[in-house]
Amino acid sequence: MNRRDFLKRCAIGAATLVPSGLPLGRSAFAQTQPRTQPLAITTRTLEVNKRAASVFGLVQADGTPGLIFNVGDTFDVSLTSRIDAPSLIHWHGLTPPWAQDGVPGNPAALLGPGEDRAYDFPVGPGGTHWMHAHTLQEQNLLAAPLIVRSRADAARDEQEVVILLHDFSFTPAEELLARLRGGAGGMDHGAAGLNPGAMPGGMMGHAGMSHSGSSRGEMGHGAMGHGAGGAMDLNDIAYDAYLANDRTLDDPQMVQVDKGGKVRLRIINGASATAFQIATGALEGEVIAVDGQPVQPVRGRTFPLSMGQRIDIRLALPAEGGAWPILALREGERERTGIVLATPGASVRKLAAKGESRAGVVDVALEQTLRPLAPLPRRPVDRLYPVTLTGSMAGYRWAINGPQALTVRRGERVEIAMANMSMMSHPMHLHGHRFQVVEINGRAVNGAVRDTVLVPPMARVKIAFDADNPGRWPFHCHHLYHMEAGMMAFVAYEGVG
Repeated sequence: MNRRDFLKRCAIGAATLVPSGLPLGRSAFAQTQPRTQPLAITTRTLEVNKRAASVFGLVQADGTPGLIFNVGDTFDVSLTSRIDAPSLIHWHGLTPPWAQDGVPGNPAALLGPGEDRAYDFPVGPGGTHWMHAHTLQEQNLLAAPLIVRSRADAARDEQEVVILLHDFSFTPAEELLARLRGGAGGMDHGAAGLNPGAMPGGMMGHAGMSHSGSSRGEMGHGAMGHGAGGAMDLNDIAYDAYLANDRTLDDPQMVQVDKGGKVRLRIINGASATAFQIATGALEGEVIAVDGQPVQPVRGRTFPLSMGQRIDIRLALPAEGGAWPILALREGERERTGIVLATPGASVRKLAAKGESRAGVVDVALEQTLRPLAPLPRRPVDRLYPVTLTGSMAGYRWAINGPQALTVRRGERVEIAMANMSMMSHPMHLHGHRFQVVEINGRAVNGAVRDTVLVPPMARVKIAFDADNPGRWPFHCHHLYHMEAGMMAFVAYEGVG
């Protein structure tokens, strides 16, 4: 039996995400799609740390989480709210018309309880994407994978496995934000509170890392020191749990794989405030795409992934079989989550929810090596906007300093030069467009095409995009609480909005 026949015979759970996954494998490329795909915002119950947790979900009519499309399909979706609060969903990675983007009031209104809304636009090129609330409901797991598959994807003799990462708290997001805004003084730094390593004023606790004491390799090329008093704030919330496909490492998802087979991991960082290092352990991985866009392969065993970003990693499994944890390590800390790939009959050892050592800092070292397979065409720059990312843990105020509306005209090539003058990293996301990373810390690069790029403390990153999708598009930090605390601007087309 060859690997293709093997997967066709497997139960869905062998090749998909359980319980929060999608039926991906070496299936034939679909020739047609349903006229309209129903998608519902629902509530569901998970067991987290042996406690029941009520969370949100985004499911198809049969209860399958998320959506799968093929290149050439239309995003013909009917979204229904089955929860008792207003909500709205953003299609992260797609480039819809502005009116269908999914940001409350920009321009669409929130979706009320029991209300339906229709969406209809081309899904665009293939890639690993996701969908999520653009409100604090995102913290309570209102997110799901959104995969667009190409004919080349379907033709490859490889198994696809989607991994959606989350950080989870039993404390409501509104309370977490209020605690952050209230500062660390007098706060309960319990598991659901502020991280004691992220103190007002950038003082370094166990979660922080001093720039002057870390190597340039740890911080990435071009990381800058701030003298003896400078420190980096890595994590500002200590979560109750970290999830991979809705599970902790106490009960990880086991994905059955074939001896000697190839696996394509589609990993989505859906966490609200946590960056991860993705560790493939004994298996050497090969990055083949970021944010759904193909790149020249880069090999390794540890790969950074900030909030909102996606990474596709190809693995070649040993012929003798076995079990291989794929772990997401919380940046700068020991907490971790993940799944296990296992061949039939393989022995699987128990995995601790905390590793023996702290994970490394998520930086731009990999970013500087990524090269796109389909870069933006070369052309003169019509407009350049320098912006400064500012803020601190003191008072929990964050901002993009510069014009709140970065005005553009349709057809222009636009560059945004970001300088991060704060002591936290910011994964910066632009709606409605894909951009190319063209400069990192003053050095020109033919960088990856993305929709979300990390800007570390005291670093500079320049992106370029073509203004080809009129609207008033959010440009913001994908750390949910930084965005809620003010780190959002807009790319506004002349004559729109």
